[in-house]
Amino acid sequence: MTDLKEMLKIETKDIDIINQLITNPDNKQVGELCDLIEKFGGAKEINEKAKQARNPETLMQKLKEMNSPYVADLEWLMEQRDKKAFISMKDYCKNILGEDADIPSIDSSNAVTLEVSAMQFFPWLIAQARQAIEKKQLMPGRIIRVRNMAEQVEDNGDIMATALAMQIIGASYVESLDTRGTDGSNVHLGGPATITGYFAGIGQPNDYPIKWAEEYLHYYTTYGIKQVLNINPGTILLGYMMHRLGVDIEFKISVFVGNDNPYFILWTLMTAKLFSRKDGSTSLVGFNLSNSVNNETIRQANIIRKQLGLEKQVRFEHHITETYQAIVNQPYNRRDELLEIAKEVPNISAKHEGGEIDVEEKREHPSNILEYFLSKKEILENDLMEALQTNYLDKQHSCDLTAQALIKSGIAVIAAKNLH
Repeated sequence: MTDLKEMLKIETKDIDIINQLITNPDNKQVGELCDLIEKFGGAKEINEKAKQARNPETLMQKLKEMNSPYVADLEWLMEQRDKKAFISMKDYCKNILGEDADIPSIDSSNAVTLEVSAMQFFPWLIAQARQAIEKKQLMPGRIIRVRNMAEQVEDNGDIMATALAMQIIGASYVESLDTRGTDGSNVHLGGPATITGYFAGIGQPNDYPIKWAEEYLHYYTTYGIKQVLNINPGTILLGYMMHRLGVDIEFKISVFVGNDNPYFILWTLMTAKLFSRKDGSTSLVGFNLSNSVNNETIRQANIIRKQLGLEKQVRFEHHITETYQAIVNQPYNRRDELLEIAKEVPNISAKHEGGEIDVEEKREHPSNILEYFLSKKEILENDLMEALQTNYLDKQHSCDLTAQALIKSGIAVIAAKNLH
């Protein structure tokens, strides 16, 4: 067996050939990327512009200059944070375990990140915060967005309000660039309805990967948007390359890519390692596993991740709940499996894309992932905004139930760090 495995060892001469390929002056793909980075002023200038754009004072000043109605909401959010209106983690644990609970005994080494998707409109975050205060819930430590980027910019500075709010509450978040499969780039796909059935490779044909990279650099340097969703093997490779070339890009891989078995996961993590910087860092901060994976998949994936030295850097983002309609067959709830695997595997996030099944089935308008792709105009014309916000708050409720279950099992959670 040992001799057989030795046959898989990559020869130095083959690595040299790959290096010759990517460093060849005539390599069109690498050349286009290098030209694009230079167009934006080079990696150092790009990162500096992003740092300035992300500065809280800069964001607030721009929102005030445009008379954004979100300024008042942000000031309220800061006020609630400063006066400690949100329940503390200590009190939260006591509410669950009792006043005499041995809180230090809760295992923090495998703390699970609480995650909710998708926060499409900034006012939803404020509604979420109000609910968390009222019901003594934890705000998630990670939030996913799938709203059209150009629309955010035009909507009273929604994109900047969100960027500032995430810093106020102390949560990581992900934006989804517009250069993706819903923009008509793949003429053989019928829009969002078919995207849910066509994984791996959708939406970035021909010259679109470079357009994706350019869109990223635009939002990174203009608004400080650092972390984005990645849905295509070509743009995943570009994300690795951009980071290797000095741009401090971060991305997570979408469930739509279909990482559904240890071999696919090996491919994903191996490529991240091959293009890591000299300090070992990578642009891949996490990836959604396919809904078809089970705990054994995650166990094997963790062995691979650990051996590649990526255990602390790359988070496994695992769907605990899903939207009631349009992506998975219901009932779907992986909370019990999470309680088991979280005791063994570190650096997992519990992603809540839907509400509890007994809640969803009673809603006049249950959650539907295809509605992520609706424009605000379409939502308002169909009088859906209140229903969609309710769907989002149902996910917050579901996320909090997961937090309670984890703490009861002796496993710590990672919530919005500045609030709890």
